[in-house]
Amino acid sequence: MKVSTALCSAALGVGLGTLLLPGAALADTTVSPATTPVGGTVVLTATTCNPKSGDAIFRVTGPNRDQNVRSTTAAAGGGLSAELFTAGFTLGTYTVAATCGDGSSAGTATFAVTPIGGAPAGSGGDDRDTGALAAGGTLLGTALAGAVRCPLSPDRRPFHP
Repeated sequence: MKVSTALCSAALGVGLGTLLLPGAALADTTVSPATTPVGGTVVLTATTCNPKSGDAIFRVTGPNRDQNVRSTTAAAGGGLSAELFTAGFTLGTYTVAATCGDGSSAGTATFAVTPIGGAPAGSGGDDRDTGALAAGGTLLGTALAGAVRCPLSPDRRPFHP
């Protein structure tokens, strides 16, 4: 593998990372605890939402739920948060998607509703690592694709191992 091919692959990987990672790094919604019994309370937090930009909207979807929860409460660590009571929820996993007052996405998180006396409460559900993992895999795959030639490479001969 020639140096120009390796440099081209690395540059392409860095370019893709520049496009993919900011969204994964900036979107930050958490649910705490990650597991709660029926009738329990979870705290929904969108840390990247600026309270001065308006209310955050948390869309909660799951086995028997499709509802919006509006928040105007500033979170202690920054952003906006809301409490959600799980009375009347069906057992299962629920997804929370947050949208900031300026219309930007604050990411998603999940939480589970268990029977009373079921699994103990967790420390918080957070799915933001999924996007970062996908972006990291794309970067790694691109950087390792040494056979991919840069269109600007002065050496345009066919690759022969």
